[in-house]
Amino acid sequence: MGWPQWIRGSAEVEPSLYAADFRRLGAQVDELLAAGCRVFHFDTGDGHFVPPVTIGPVVLRSIAEGIHAAGGVVDCHLMVTDPVHHFDEFARSGADSVTFHVEATDDPAGVAAAARELGLRVGVSFNPGTSPDSAAAAAERAAADLVLVMSIWPGYSGQPFMPEALDRVARLAELVSCPIQVDGGVAEENAKALREAGATLLVAGSAIFSDPEPADAYRRLVALAA
Repeated sequence: MGWPQWIRGSAEVEPSLYAADFRRLGAQVDELLAAGCRVFHFDTGDGHFVPPVTIGPVVLRSIAEGIHAAGGVVDCHLMVTDPVHHFDEFARSGADSVTFHVEATDDPAGVAAAARELGLRVGVSFNPGTSPDSAAAAAERAAADLVLVMSIWPGYSGQPFMPEALDRVARLAELVSCPIQVDGGVAEENAKALREAGATLLVAGSAIFSDPEPADAYRRLVALAA
């Protein structure tokens, strides 16, 4: 699937695989593909930029081929101190895009160029402590394909949504023309409000995978975001 066709209709819901049941990861991916999901969010933490060491390329390689065969894409969010160091392995492991944090670099244009040399689409992300204006400036320098608004502090799945993220999304929507993604605490109670604020890519982890039927939870979120 090409860009910007990742967004079908008004918004796209991205299941965050960090929250999946890893005993059943392949089966859950297949269930979501059958439910119509075509964009999967893949979070990697290095134990430095964020406290936990999370899933990485080995896990990505185990699922990317099946996702691609179904016409889907894997959108990788790198919560790491040195994003360029990881790009080559992610590209070889099946990533379709990489999103790096503006707080991790003083050269967003250079980081983005390194990703594009490997055929990757590029996103920039910013933490709750960084202003939307600063993030928009970095996104412009990087010619970003998306901007990710963190609505929690990155690192751990299951944190509650920060309500102030709605204003951050709305401000960012005034500043950028690329898709706006939101990650952290996205759920049925805020999906519609996030869409109305200007978000078009909604990353949902616990809201999908804590449900006994993740595919049904995905469908409900898609309906609300639409």
